[in-house]
Amino acid sequence: MSLRFPLFVSSLLLPLALGLGACSSTPRQEVSDAAANAPGAASTHGLEGVEIGGARPWEDPANPLHERVIYFGYDTAEIQPQYLGLLRTHAAFLGARPSQRVMLEGHTDERGAREYNLALGDQRADVVRRFLLAEGVRPEQLATLSYGEERPAEFGHDESAWSQNRRVVIQY
Repeated sequence: MSLRFPLFVSSLLLPLALGLGACSSTPRQEVSDAAANAPGAASTHGLEGVEIGGARPWEDPANPLHERVIYFGYDTAEIQPQYLGLLRTHAAFLGARPSQRVMLEGHTDERGAREYNLALGDQRADVVRRFLLAEGVRPEQLATLSYGEERPAEFGHDESAWSQNRRVVIQY
């Protein structure tokens, strides 16, 4: 009688078995700062030691998952290129943890009618959702919610405040 494991179990056990023989004093190869900060680069630095039942990495300021805000231009729901790497980092984390759920909260600045701002906040949350889905995150892991202008990050009536309020926040 032979034991047969499903492919996904085998793919999990092999790296574990190989890792048991590794010396703990072996230095880890770090991603260079230039490569990690390149536009569109996905960073995994800081995600290596995260356990499913362990600490909450998005609460650790030293972890790349701590950055959870994507800002948008005025009157647009287009993801700016500087946020692609950040979104890919969150997608990699979520892809490795199918039971992890997030809420994507869309926000706008105070300008515009309430209904318009709710719709724009929804569009922003949805564009982030679609990006994460394209990166392999499962649909059941993602929910969206629009607050429109109702929960500003900054109170003020100038571009400095408005630019901080046009955002999507990834809430774990």
